[in-house]
Amino acid sequence: MHAYLGIDIGASKSHALIADDRGRTLGFGRGGPGNYESAGWADFRATLAGITDAALAGAGLDPGDLAGAGLGVGGYDWPSEAAPMLAAVDGLGLSCPVALVNDALIALVAGAAEGWGVAVVAGTSANCWGRDREGRLGRMIGYGSSVGEHAGAVEVIERAVIEVARALTRRGPETRLTGAFLDITGAADAEALFEGLTLGRLHIPPSAAPRVFAVAAAGDAVAQGIVRWAGQELGSLAVGVIRQLDLAALPVEIVLGGSLFEAGQPLIVPLEEVVRAEAPRARFTRLAVPPVVGGVLLGMEAAGLTIADVRPALLASTAELLQS
Repeated sequence: MHAYLGIDIGASKSHALIADDRGRTLGFGRGGPGNYESAGWADFRATLAGITDAALAGAGLDPGDLAGAGLGVGGYDWPSEAAPMLAAVDGLGLSCPVALVNDALIALVAGAAEGWGVAVVAGTSANCWGRDREGRLGRMIGYGSSVGEHAGAVEVIERAVIEVARALTRRGPETRLTGAFLDITGAADAEALFEGLTLGRLHIPPSAAPRVFAVAAAGDAVAQGIVRWAGQELGSLAVGVIRQLDLAALPVEIVLGGSLFEAGQPLIVPLEEVVRAEAPRARFTRLAVPPVVGGVLLGMEAAGLTIADVRPALLASTAELLQS
């Protein structure tokens, strides 16, 4: 038996998973934020070590027992960032081949039936990566609204705050988002809300994004417009990667991962419309397993395994593990 390690380091949570070459899960570890851009390098190293140790303990294995490892790391956007990340990996004591990628790519490998296509990941932030049948990669820059790449929860809240400000200053229509944000912050009225926001006394966190979707579901036209905008923007990320990899004429699989897609069809339908205008044969898959599964599969690839043979059993075994 050979064992393989998958790692998913994210902005809000991190996972490690170990499975054997038959797709049976052996150990699992979970931890908090590890994205070095928000948590710092010390937390990145601590999270990486903590979740790996937990997974190894659950599997009853030592680091030297692993035959391959795949790491999907939030915040890994440029080759210049690889050295300190791989140095942290060296500290784990692994002696196996290691694949290091952006965390959006492990979502793709976990969700795409044939291991290629495009992954749109929308959680706290949004990103999009893809690979074709030959292994070529396509990607977004990965820096959110600063480069016009929308829309994760951060951007949904930013857009909602703008619309509430427009309502206050009579530049736009009234919206029930105002009341929702007063509830969240405890502000007495809209003016007090913006006094607090602009002076740094109040904050509306990305975790409030579900309130925007709830207001939209209740019929608020402004909130509904934000949800449509978010879906269209996410679709445009996929279109960019489709163009980079010349996938428009193919039955490309679009994997949708991340908590924002819990908003359902109001978000997904406009995304699909934008993508199908570019790639009419596109197929859409909602990621049903943790992205860390893709890390295990990349670790298997790094060791020379054909992952298509193992993937169905690994998906089933991971689902059983999480249910238990």
